[in-house]
Amino acid sequence: MNKFLSPMSVLLLACITATSSYAQEIKGDDKAGEKKIAMCVGCHGIKGYQSSFPEVYKVPMISGQGAKYIASALSAYKKGDRKHPTMRGIAAGLSDQDIADVAAYYEAQNKMPAAPTPGPAAAGSAPVAALLQKGNCVSCHGVNFSQPIDPTYPKIAGQHGDYLFVALKSYKTEGKALWGRGNPIMGGVAKQFSNAELKELANYVSSLPGVLQTLPQAKFK
Repeated sequence: MNKFLSPMSVLLLACITATSSYAQEIKGDDKAGEKKIAMCVGCHGIKGYQSSFPEVYKVPMISGQGAKYIASALSAYKKGDRKHPTMRGIAAGLSDQDIADVAAYYEAQNKMPAAPTPGPAAAGSAPVAALLQKGNCVSCHGVNFSQPIDPTYPKIAGQHGDYLFVALKSYKTEGKALWGRGNPIMGGVAKQFSNAELKELANYVSSLPGVLQTLPQAKFK
């Protein structure tokens, strides 16, 4: 365990330093962002909406997600560090200010009436507990998986399990032109597990209470 955590801890510190400087800390305006989400609501504003690439899964809930994580993710799609044709096409049309504004808008949804931030996550089964310990998941995502240690990391408690599973597998994907995610921390973590183990982790995290929501626009209600 210690042999794994030591190099990963060094990598963690390096990546926090790199991602935390996103876009020179451009300040987002949630009111401006509300006018820039037309390309987002067609998927993320419809409850139960599913993507079919690279397999069928529900698109992630992003209302209430941290602004710095959303900004970091959109920037990664824009640069090609995250490969997904639709998301890259959308992100490519956004300026850094647009990204900051859209991210601020979705983070602001967490200020709306909703369930309070949950306490420490309930223990899973013994096999799941062993997987969580092996991946050291709480060290980044927090003891309730809703309060990550760095704002560029996502809140994942209660997120759709099928999305989490596909996302975790994408960190293991290499050599694909249209699919995969280049992230040294998550790549190192995900590659330790079989896909069956990743599905167990995804289902556990999905079962936890969280703050993420899908808030439909009026025309989609």
